[in-house]
Amino acid sequence: MQLMPLPNRVLTCGRLSLDLSIPRVMGILNVTPDSFSDGGLHNTKDAAVERALQMIAEGATVIDVGGESTRPGAAIVDVDEEIRRVIPVVKALAQHDVIISIDTSAPEVIRAAVAAGAHIWNDVRALTRPQALQTAAELNIPIIIMHMRGEPTTMNNLDQYQDVTEDVMVELQQRIDDALVAGVKPEHILIDPGFGFAKNAQQNLKLLKEFWKLNAMGYPILSALSRKRFIGEALGGADAAQRAVGSVAAHLLSIQQGACMVRAHDVKAMSDAIKVWQAMQLA
Repeated sequence: MQLMPLPNRVLTCGRLSLDLSIPRVMGILNVTPDSFSDGGLHNTKDAAVERALQMIAEGATVIDVGGESTRPGAAIVDVDEEIRRVIPVVKALAQHDVIISIDTSAPEVIRAAVAAGAHIWNDVRALTRPQALQTAAELNIPIIIMHMRGEPTTMNNLDQYQDVTEDVMVELQQRIDDALVAGVKPEHILIDPGFGFAKNAQQNLKLLKEFWKLNAMGYPILSALSRKRFIGEALGGADAAQRAVGSVAAHLLSIQQGACMVRAHDVKAMSDAIKVWQAMQLA
């Protein structure tokens, strides 16, 4: 497999910067009771901050804080409840030298989070909520636009594609075009093909095999497949806790094809794998 060069792009994140010319690890911090893999483990401020600091020590450059589960079938969380879960954690992490991403689709949540010290908006619904496009332009921060069809409650019924990779690219481009028209700066856009969202196991594997095609879109790419169900299926039915090695392997395959950042539960293992990959590049 040909190794893809990474974009030489530095994102401004408040007083910090994010150099995407080398692969970065985004550590997952779900402050929820019902996320598919780690729900309930870090849903108090102290537990969440402790886990975040551990991930930073293990090599995470970005901490992605989420107050709403988007697992298949998950219910939408009230905005006030999402803010209650997320903001105390953001305020505590803002005291440390770490880039904070917020996994939310609610403009009210991202506004409150940025005011508390967050840097990046990671939106699985690709700025489709009312006022989301306007909010993204006004906040003037990096935005991760992810591909999904429908909502977590409906997405499993929306996995009909002519060609999953090509269709994902077309639909992502539509959301990017809307963001640009709204005033989002192109240098602030990152993309995520949305592994596991409105895609079945074979479609996820095909998307991973053809991940390199996403580079043609010209934006930095996040790969977020940690512990996803299709990893478990490829491993013969492994449950979420047993998918770490498979996730690291799949993330490395996406890095080889141009991913600038990977969103991971198992930060130490992922960071070590990237170090070996980087050493190979220098050999």
